[in-house]
Amino acid sequence: MKSVQRPATWVAMAIIVGLLLIIGANNDSGPLTQQERIDEISKRLACPTCQGESVYVSRAPAAVSLRDEIARQIGGGERTEDEIVAFIEQRFGGQVLLVPRSSGIDALVWALPFTALICALAGLAFAFRRWRVSGDVEVSDSDRKIVDEAMRNA
Repeated sequence: MKSVQRPATWVAMAIIVGLLLIIGANNDSGPLTQQERIDEISKRLACPTCQGESVYVSRAPAAVSLRDEIARQIGGGERTEDEIVAFIEQRFGGQVLLVPRSSGIDALVWALPFTALICALAGLAFAFRRWRVSGDVEVSDSDRKIVDEAMRNA
């Protein structure tokens, strides 16, 4: 059985897959319950007394207290998730965020590694270009004798 390899077929399949991925990524499962909202916020915050644990995972008294505060504010219905996170960040400082903000000074956390990668790749490209051997290299007679001798012995 011969396989059909038409570019138009592959392009159409790629477009369909892309559209399905976009639809799936943007699919909203509806409004979150109160407990789901508490969980989502507590996953974004670091425990103030633990090393590297989220408020969601930690069982430390400070984390339990923060979860209770989140539940109280969600129960009051006065603030959005981002407003609650900003309130807690204001009380405890920026170190309470597990994922740094993408604006202001915190944006450097995202930009610096990418910038360093670009600079490193540019430096490598520059170095490789300088190291490239051109075709007009002079070979001495002694070098030719060494190569000829090695070829005869091989």
